[in-house]
Amino acid sequence: MTSRSEPAGALHDATARPPLVRELLLVTGLLLVYKLGRQLVAGHTTEAFRNAHHVWDLERTLRLPGEGSVQSLLLHSHTLVRVADTYYATVHFPATLAFLVWLYLRRPGHYVWARRVLAALTAAALVLHLTFPLAPPRMLAAAGLVDTGHVYGPSVYGPPQTDHLSNQFAAMPSLHFGWALMVAIGLIVATRSRWRWLWLLHPLVTLVVIIGTANHYWADTIVVTALLGIALAVVHPPHRPSGSARPPGNERMPAEAVGRDLVGVGR
Repeated sequence: MTSRSEPAGALHDATARPPLVRELLLVTGLLLVYKLGRQLVAGHTTEAFRNAHHVWDLERTLRLPGEGSVQSLLLHSHTLVRVADTYYATVHFPATLAFLVWLYLRRPGHYVWARRVLAALTAAALVLHLTFPLAPPRMLAAAGLVDTGHVYGPSVYGPPQTDHLSNQFAAMPSLHFGWALMVAIGLIVATRSRWRWLWLLHPLVTLVVIIGTANHYWADTIVVTALLGIALAVVHPPHRPSGSARPPGNERMPAEAVGRDLVGVGR
């Protein structure tokens, strides 16, 4: 029997929820493939630094704002820079995971869409990591930037020579920014609150953090934004069901619920 407060759209969307065990295995498998793929280029030090010089010179030729201008804002306060380092180290994966879990439970149709977009974006990023290893600006002497994670902490990276858990030469493109932008877009698309546009603060803060901590170039964010745009153009979100749709079994919906759905369609 349909709950009195449950809109027809939510009931319809529940039919799209994929099996939980399959999704856990799928997402875990994708993350493992990505992690192993990144390690394939972990030792390309010379090429990574050569590419870093090319990216830095290209940005200056294009007159992009210097990454140092953002970092100087953070360095005005030890507290602020530590907050930025903590945000970089702790928010990326948990925020994306929470986003997927919430969609799975509350908007299953949108979950499938978001998972496909994130998988496509991550696969494209892995290809670039394999073909274009790139040292981050914190490692590039010509950039003159501070490795804030190392100096102020906390840092998620050890010395490149001994850090076997991560590939520090995978700056291009920035999945920190790409995933954050997809989280914001996904929540804006899947919800109707007038406040939903505030989710854009997540990628905006992430942008300031990854540039200010010298973990990424502007070019890394530009490229990942383009890749996300392509993924969104190919993988379309589910259509919102009509407010006049009835639940399975031809059960009659309460009049006030129908009225709410009809009003929602006109928004």
